[in-house]
Amino acid sequence: MILVAGATGVLGSEICRLLAEQRKTVRALVRESSDPQRIEQLRNLGVEIAVGDLTDRGLLDRACQDVKAVISTVSGMHGRLESDSIDGVDGLGQRNLINAAKASGVEQFIFISFPGAKESFPLQDAKRSAEQAIKQSGMNYTILQPTCFMEVWLSPALGFDAAAGEARIYGAGENKISFISYKDVAKFAAAVVDNPLAKNSVIELGGPEPLSPLEVVSIFENSTGRKFSLQFVPEEALMQQKAAAPDSRAQSFAGLMLYAAGGSPIPMGETLKKFPMRLQSVEDYAATVARSAGSTA
Repeated sequence: MILVAGATGVLGSEICRLLAEQRKTVRALVRESSDPQRIEQLRNLGVEIAVGDLTDRGLLDRACQDVKAVISTVSGMHGRLESDSIDGVDGLGQRNLINAAKASGVEQFIFISFPGAKESFPLQDAKRSAEQAIKQSGMNYTILQPTCFMEVWLSPALGFDAAAGEARIYGAGENKISFISYKDVAKFAAAVVDNPLAKNSVIELGGPEPLSPLEVVSIFENSTGRKFSLQFVPEEALMQQKAAAPDSRAQSFAGLMLYAAGGSPIPMGETLKKFPMRLQSVEDYAATVARSAGSTA
């Protein structure tokens, strides 16, 4: 049995789909407040549903019963409730899940994190604390550290609007990032389950090649056939935004933007030797976005 925490999220649901496709026995940890439609989609895949919350240790103990591996994709950054804070979810909540897994005899804990950033901010601090707790738990562990998801960072939510031909650039736009698809992160999460090559390891993940945001804009311009207008957000402005942030989530948003501005190139040669797969490129994603925009025009 594999328990997926955060199973109704975009990444978690894709992990469940891949594991079900591989005929693995999967249990999804969902909250009472989770989208009923997403829960039904998981049921249709043959996934067992366990209602629980990272703040409720008793429910986590029950969810971890008879579980061999736990995959945690949960983060307070995506929370919809007032109680979904960085400290409550990424801090205390993850530790509750780690402790419940250990107490239940779980053999492997797979944790989705991200590579280290130069600037300290609450989300990164919580992730590093959880990573340390996993390493000290005695369970076999695999910590996956994917860099920027292209479906998130190259979307209107963060100012990259291909349909409108507009792009917000954090920093000068010249530092390279190995943008990765969340679908490829899900493939890695599924691939490391019960895999001796992933035992007690931290694996940084990126796409097939590092590209600067300005190079990404050029790729999208070629795919969409339109010139983009650019809005640059200087790193100094992001530093000011981080310093003035009213809470840990806002501070973490600014910290993540600084992380992107600084670049995040991830060499994937050795990792792909161990876990062979074709990674989606930014060109692939831009072509998909262009086709989608054309179909709705």
